Amino acid sequence: MSGAGAPSLQVDAAGARVAVIASSWHTVVMDGLVGGAQRALADAGVTDVTLVRAAGSFELPLLSLAHARAGFDAVVALGVIIRGGTPHFEYVCAAATDGLARVALDTGVPVGFGLLTCDTEQQALDRAGLPGSPEDKGREATEAALATWSVLRTLAD
Repeated sequence: MSGAGAPSLQVDAAGARVAVIASSWHTVVMDGLVGGAQRALADAGVTDVTLVRAAGSFELPLLSLAHARAGFDAVVALGVIIRGGTPHFEYVCAAATDGLARVALDTGVPVGFGLLTCDTEQQALDRAGLPGSPEDKGREATEAALATWSVLRTLAD
């Protein structure tokens, strides 16, 4: 399982303003990812949270960019793309991944990368943070964004 060796990122992010941008496809998986993000935000003391549902994973970069430009301290992008029988999977995965990296680099706003790119639905369920899931990628993406925000804040002081 890829979660082996994951860091423990505990950040006090009270006062941070965070946008969670979540795809609408694969409802059960997405509900798990959003739940993990919400748990991580609560544990970090974040109370100013905006949840936005994107049509799909391809739309995550544009909505993340808009929220980064709107003054959010961090953005958490959550989605799931499950391989099918066409090259569509590769195109959407590459576009969403590259776009989210560009948002962070172009704006300086941390973007938590919670985009699952899985071969099967079971792989997505295993990473969704649901009861019985061995991994919680929604929590991990949120913790990464908050930890990055925390480091960037020290540079601004």
